[in-house]
Amino acid sequence: MTVNPYLYSREPEFISELKDGTVKQLNPFSGTEVWTVAGRGNRPLGIALPEAKPLDAAKDGHHCAFCAGRSLETPPEKSRVIHHPSGEWETRYQVPAEQLSATVAEFRRIPNLFEILSYDYWHANYGYELPDRVQQRKASYLASPAGREHVLKVIGAKLRAGGKTEAEIAAMGTEAQIEAASGFFGGGHDVIVARRHFIDGATDTTQLSSSGTLTPEEHYRFFAFTVESMAGLFTLNRYARYVAVFQNWLRPAGASFDHLHKQLVAIDERGVQHEQAMHRLRTNPNIYNEYGPNYAAYHNLVLAESEHAIAFAGFGHRYPTIEIYSKSEACDPWNHTEDELRGMADMVHAMHAATGVEVPCNEEWHYRPVDSDLPMPWRVMLKWRTSTVAGFEGATKIYLNTVGPYQLRDLVVPRLFNLRDEGLMAPMQIATEAACRPNSLLYRANRS
Repeated sequence: MTVNPYLYSREPEFISELKDGTVKQLNPFSGTEVWTVAGRGNRPLGIALPEAKPLDAAKDGHHCAFCAGRSLETPPEKSRVIHHPSGEWETRYQVPAEQLSATVAEFRRIPNLFEILSYDYWHANYGYELPDRVQQRKASYLASPAGREHVLKVIGAKLRAGGKTEAEIAAMGTEAQIEAASGFFGGGHDVIVARRHFIDGATDTTQLSSSGTLTPEEHYRFFAFTVESMAGLFTLNRYARYVAVFQNWLRPAGASFDHLHKQLVAIDERGVQHEQAMHRLRTNPNIYNEYGPNYAAYHNLVLAESEHAIAFAGFGHRYPTIEIYSKSEACDPWNHTEDELRGMADMVHAMHAATGVEVPCNEEWHYRPVDSDLPMPWRVMLKWRTSTVAGFEGATKIYLNTVGPYQLRDLVVPRLFNLRDEGLMAPMQIATEAACRPNSLLYRANRS
């Protein structure tokens, strides 16, 4: 039987293993080419743990600018999540400066002091002005002596960091300084900061509190608060086309402080990566199923699965990457049901816990841009920053990843079983327990 080549085309192989053990990978969405070369893949992760130093009890709550005891060093808080002794969780908004220490915030949403896109960017390029409700919030905060002092202190620190002298700042006058602080109230770059710097009961400096050391319930609240905050940025700024959500864990991954936090940045473009993905999606609407969980399942790369999410060892990434996909029909994170959102949070939490607190990593959120009608699932990439891009990569655009997808699977799966045995993660099916049914992502069923 002769097959007409114009009616049939075979899917490309995104993972090819050579006779010497080298694994060549191609990312189905970005086209990135990655090799895991035999021999180099046997090298250790290259993580150098810092020397353990005893903790000074007097510094509790003051280890870095994100710690609760130093809240007046960061811009005015937008909202916070509180966990009451009764077990109830509550979100409070617009906490006055005088009341910042009146409650214990498990998570705080604060403006980034050094925005990627500043308020001035939006104002100069789009004529953006603070909405009335934000103007009222600003006026209310500044009407308080403590609030006014707080704003002037922080904007002064920002201006000095930008190169202005004390004389230049003084010459600006108080009102000009306050105007320069408009981004503290209506800017588009926020930080979600967790309460702990170190785990409760920590005795030395290596016992940092990471996503994986949170309880599943705490991590769900962290996730839900982030989703609410990203939706709020879209509401705040009509010119925002996308809100980038990411988490840099440890300094080698780009963190300014080794204190757990996520960042949300409103931008006025979709980004090249999403444009590329959308181009492929128009050609094949089922691409996320076929080139995501389906392909991973056929190659035994699935790490865990639950009713609402699936995780697998990714391929074609510059760094070892765990990919977590939502199965929900809803394309937008803020339209997920509570169970669906919890399912994603639990899966990401389990992958962080299996990764370990000592591994520098980036958590990246990807979802459908708000001005697109193409169905696209919410997915989270957890990238281990265990290698450095060097000359070979720059010269060839072929990236050497010392941990291939199969090695990544073999590192993570045993840790997941241990975590489950210890009751440190939410229930889910691990590796071969997973059903791995084709087309488990339901994003195409609903365009809303």
